Amino acid sequence: MIKIGISACFLYPDGSRPVFGPKSLTYIESDMAQYVTQKGVLPILIPDVEDELLKEILSEMDGFVFQGGNDLAPETYGEEPIGKWKGDAYRDRYELKILDYAIKNSKPVLGICRGLQLMNVYFGGTLYQDTVTQNPEAMEHRSAELYDTIKHPVHFKEDTFLAKLYSDERKLMVNTVHHQAVKDLGDHLEVYATAPDGIIEAFGYTKAPHGKVMAVQWHPEFFHTLGDQLIDAHTLYDAFLEHVKDEQ
Repeated sequence: MIKIGISACFLYPDGSRPVFGPKSLTYIESDMAQYVTQKGVLPILIPDVEDELLKEILSEMDGFVFQGGNDLAPETYGEEPIGKWKGDAYRDRYELKILDYAIKNSKPVLGICRGLQLMNVYFGGTLYQDTVTQNPEAMEHRSAELYDTIKHPVHFKEDTFLAKLYSDERKLMVNTVHHQAVKDLGDHLEVYATAPDGIIEAFGYTKAPHGKVMAVQWHPEFFHTLGDQLIDAHTLYDAFLEHVKDEQ
């Protein structure tokens, strides 16, 4: 089977939690598990273990998916917090080790939402810690109440990987569930897509074959919420899997 390693989300000790209150938890969001799982594809949640054990686990993976979740910590990209958005520096360190392994070993990578922001920072880029306050021209990209039921148009850059992948798509809309965004683009990254306000919605790594290492700001795993109002999420994942299969 194809083994896809998925970076974990974290919950930290919380005495108010009735189960496992004093313990740290690693988890995968259910829609993400459903999205990654296909016949012949085994999703594997990558554990938070010592580096020596982690490296051995990573060596068994055929590709990697970095899922959404908490913000990146500003100190991860050399900034001080501007307000209440402290991020998750612990998860940053855990995921950057995994991403570093994937890049240095030429593994296919798909970043989603936080995953895009993580990849941008890995390649030397920076983020808007809070897009609304730092980029007043930005449109609404997140609603805590409406969550994955809001959407906006997406513009694919001409002749890029995603423009070709979605050349037959007529409903060029994506969902939007993020309050951080790319500020300065990292090195060796090519913009694949933008929102109407110019916010970067997708990019690819130029030192890998087109689409082999890529990331999107939207949540393809939440595609089913709005259904045919959005571009087909399976088209994106199938393209990623083709790169995985090419490496086997």
